[in-house]
Amino acid sequence: MSINEQTPPRDRIEPSTDWDKVRFRDDPRNNDDDYGYDESRYPPPAWRSRRVWRWGLLILILLAAVLVVFRQPLAAVFWPDTRIQQLLDQGDAALRIGQLSASGGRGARQYYEAALALDGDRSEARAGLAKVAEAALVQARQYTERKQYDRAHAALALANELQVPRANATQVADTLRQHEAGGSDIEPLLKQALAAQAAGRLDGAPDTALPLFQRVLSLQPGRIEALEGREDALSDLLKEAQALLAQGKVAEAGAVIARVRGYDPGHVDLPAAQAALARAGDNGVSRADQDLRARRLEAARKGYEDVLSTSPDEARARQGLDRVAAAYAEQARKQAGDFHFTEAEAALAQAREIAPQSAAVNEAEQALVRARAAEARLDARTSPRQRGQQLADLLDGIAKAEARNDWITPPGESVYDQLRAAQALAPDDARVKSVAARLLPAVTRCYEDELRGNRLRRAQACLSAWQTLSPGASALPEARRQMAQKWIAVGGERLGAGDVAFATQALNEARALAPQAPGLHEFAERVRMARVP
Repeated sequence: MSINEQTPPRDRIEPSTDWDKVRFRDDPRNNDDDYGYDESRYPPPAWRSRRVWRWGLLILILLAAVLVVFRQPLAAVFWPDTRIQQLLDQGDAALRIGQLSASGGRGARQYYEAALALDGDRSEARAGLAKVAEAALVQARQYTERKQYDRAHAALALANELQVPRANATQVADTLRQHEAGGSDIEPLLKQALAAQAAGRLDGAPDTALPLFQRVLSLQPGRIEALEGREDALSDLLKEAQALLAQGKVAEAGAVIARVRGYDPGHVDLPAAQAALARAGDNGVSRADQDLRARRLEAARKGYEDVLSTSPDEARARQGLDRVAAAYAEQARKQAGDFHFTEAEAALAQAREIAPQSAAVNEAEQALVRARAAEARLDARTSPRQRGQQLADLLDGIAKAEARNDWITPPGESVYDQLRAAQALAPDDARVKSVAARLLPAVTRCYEDELRGNRLRRAQACLSAWQTLSPGASALPEARRQMAQKWIAVGGERLGAGDVAFATQALNEARALAPQAPGLHEFAERVRMARVP
């Protein structure tokens, strides 16, 4: 038998190990105190925690809800082209269903105009408006065939507003007029108009001469009797206007002349009447200017308002009325500075009634609040030593507020508030006078520096402080105009990026600073067109 064939001895035991029962020193299952095992050293992974999963799921749900609710404003801010494309799509949809224009801003015209306001070079918006004009002409023809003449006139007016080709519009207008004339009995209308003219009932009601003549001419534009009757009636009205001007009743005369212009802008006697009205308006403005210089504010206000009632675009009268409001606001500031609050409130009410959005009115309101706060800090029973300490604290507060550029806000802690309090406490103190003389140049420098840096809010705060410290400064009107134009420029840039809310705010700021600022009207029109749901 060979060695390999020999069997091992039966008494030999081979080593074996149950590895599932072996415990190692670093095994988490080993709770033996000899190894000093601590379960806190081996926490489970964070991704296995149910609490982490629950919070993560909740955060994801909240983020999804925010994105759903605010998807449109977020898209307008971060992707302005998305907002423009959305407006174009909405305009296309409204055009397809025939909703060409709507007062609520949901018509095709309004959507295309809003897109054009955000991007003036968008050719799709211009093409859309041209389609709206053509669709309006189609609607006018359809309404004419259905004898819905009021709707036909409205559709034709929309087409003309969107500058449809004149030849096409004229053709539709002629067809509409022919249809209207074919279904109307003109002779009774003409007889009624002539009878009203003979009775001296020229205007003021639907059954008077001029409205009846207009109805006849709308149906038959060449009817000689109606043309001659209207001419004579308008001449009689202009004679009434001349009589009113001779009596100094400019507003009443202007109303009569406006009615004549509405009936026939080309009347032969109208230019002479308008020239007489303009001369009367110039005289009225001159008299109001004299009243304003003499501080007769109530008379000046009435004079300017009379002129504006007949000539709403009269710039001199508008500017004069703004000066009246500023004068009332200045009165309110002075009365508040002397702690005469009843008189200050009365003057402020007048200014607010004339120009509620004026920056001067806003500054007067703030001055009144500051004066009340300053009065509350003063106590006549304090000793000279205490008053001296109060003055020192105020001067120190002025220096700190100046370093922070807190010229007019916050109330009670601004440079201006504390200066007025110091002046009320010690008006003859040399330190107070020195601070007052030093602050005005500092405020003007602040305004110029902040404006150059396009920091509009801070620049406007410095401008307000300048106006408060020196309301009659000759450089203020130009500074206000510059500030307004800066608001217009920045607002226009933000509007182009889709930020309609900021553009609206910029428009309000510019309008309050300088209502006649160059470019304000155009910017206001862009903002108006961009405001769609």
